[in-house]
Amino acid sequence: MTIRVLVIAEYSDLPETYQLIGLHNAGVKLQVICPDTAPHKQLLLDAGIKLTWLKLRSRFDSKGRIAIQSVLDEGEFDIVHAFTSKALQNSLPLVKNTPIKLIAYRGIEGNVSVFDPISWMTYLNPRVDKIICVANAIRDFLKKLKFLWWQFPQDKAVTIYKGHDLSWYQKPAVPRSTWGVPEEAFLVGCIVNERPRKGLSYLIDALPGIARLGRDIHLLLIGSINGKKTLAKIQQSPLKKSIHLTGYRTDAAQVLAACDACILPAVKREGLPKAIIEGMVHRVTPIVTNTGGSPELIEPGVSGLIIEPASAGAISEAIGYLAGNPVQNHAMGIAAQARIQRDFNTAATVEQTLALYRELLQSDQ
Repeated sequence: MTIRVLVIAEYSDLPETYQLIGLHNAGVKLQVICPDTAPHKQLLLDAGIKLTWLKLRSRFDSKGRIAIQSVLDEGEFDIVHAFTSKALQNSLPLVKNTPIKLIAYRGIEGNVSVFDPISWMTYLNPRVDKIICVANAIRDFLKKLKFLWWQFPQDKAVTIYKGHDLSWYQKPAVPRSTWGVPEEAFLVGCIVNERPRKGLSYLIDALPGIARLGRDIHLLLIGSINGKKTLAKIQQSPLKKSIHLTGYRTDAAQVLAACDACILPAVKREGLPKAIIEGMVHRVTPIVTNTGGSPELIEPGVSGLIIEPASAGAISEAIGYLAGNPVQNHAMGIAAQARIQRDFNTAATVEQTLALYRELLQSDQ
């Protein structure tokens, strides 16, 4: 039986793009609704996947709903797979009284509540058949939701990790000399923005402790960092000459590839952070906090370090350990790359998604 799926997406990164290509190659009849600005649209077109251009403007996009309804009317679909909350909320009323199965995607922990009306129009709506979570932490968060006699259906949320392929990351590293970092220095990279939950303030607060280690340690902050308080704290740091701000980079993974370690000091609500995966694929040892899905990427002490969130002391201790143990750091970097290749590969993502499609459709037979 051919499975017919309408995918509604927006900004499809490489893992998502190759997931769709893999499903198409496995025999799924796919049609994808996405904006004509989607960064990897040509890969989908080259694979022979039918695309319909649409950018949803809001959760209540009347023109967008008309366009989606038109696609549903023109074709026959077994499943609608909504990759964003806007896609989910706009497509949900359109499939409400149909036999079409509805799958949602969830890439971040939190922000769903039984007391939030919007949540009942999206992820908590009983018409949603399955929610694919990018990490177990997200799945478990949803499964714990309850109020009075109601409890989130325990079989609705499932984990399917986003898959990667090492061949996507073959471009050469941006030389550390670009920022004046000596080759012999221990360089820690951090792809981060100034949202409070990303924990950048704790990384900056850890700088005095790092300075006291007495080693040549440099910090590379990758991303747009413009906050006055943040910049002032950096200028006041004893390591200010060893802190390098790259600004926004389209080649962040190649910048990270020149580092000895990478860190994401998040304090809450992480999914499966791309900012860490892009280091791991380049054999850069990761340091993550024990929050959200970040710890699921790492075998502690084997392919990286897991520390407590909101702790400047834990950050400086972890960086100091890796800087002082180059042999172990090198081994962890190699293991980190192997971890992604073995346990977070795109073939597994396609296989598990296809199995879920089949499970949903067989439940009606």
